[in-house]
Amino acid sequence: MSETMFQDYLDSPLGIVTVTSRDGVSICDISFAQPQQYPSCAVTKTAQQQLTEYFSGQRNHFDLPLNAQGTLFQQRVWRQLQTVAYGNTASYADIARAIDNPKGVRAVGMANSRNPIAIVVPCHRVIGANGTLTGYAGGLDKKEWLLRHERAL
Repeated sequence: MSETMFQDYLDSPLGIVTVTSRDGVSICDISFAQPQQYPSCAVTKTAQQQLTEYFSGQRNHFDLPLNAQGTLFQQRVWRQLQTVAYGNTASYADIARAIDNPKGVRAVGMANSRNPIAIVVPCHRVIGANGTLTGYAGGLDKKEWLLRHERAL
């Protein structure tokens, strides 16, 4: 059975942000990528609107159905990322401790780097233990911008 893909995109201060749904009922990807030629649907339109509000400073919490594909460990990390509040940061070690895997700092970093739902699952809020900005799939310039936008820097 083939999947039906849906997309929307927005021009953000960081460039194009593309929102994708595989099923029309949940978001599976938000990335700094060029959109493909897929139709939109209600859930991608809602995500587009919420991201527009976020970038304009009118939203600091997202209310979207998410369906990121990943391992059980990645899913645990991504759920924990969603507890890092707007305007705050956490270290990779903080996330590892919060999921009861204090020695899994590197694994948390790898899961963080594979997060397919940028901004909404706020992997940009995770920083090094010494407070430095480390890795971000979209680029450190985008991570820095997002944290400044949220006033976490």
